[in-house]
Amino acid sequence: MACPICDKQTDPKYRPFCSKRCADIDLAKWMTGSYAVPSTDPEDLEQALEEAAQKKSKPH
Repeated sequence: MACPICDKQTDPKYRPFCSKRCADIDLAKWMTGSYAVPSTDPEDLEQALEEAAQKKSKPH
């Protein structure tokens, strides 16, 4: 099995990654929202639009 971050051989200690570094890179992607599952729920879209409008109307 290859590491999903760098394609090196995986290490059983960090599986499915090859190292702690690649595991941390993957975790950071989840925490920053780089990995996201798109929603088709109309309520989610409405909420996102409301939040965007609120951010736009607030002074910096």
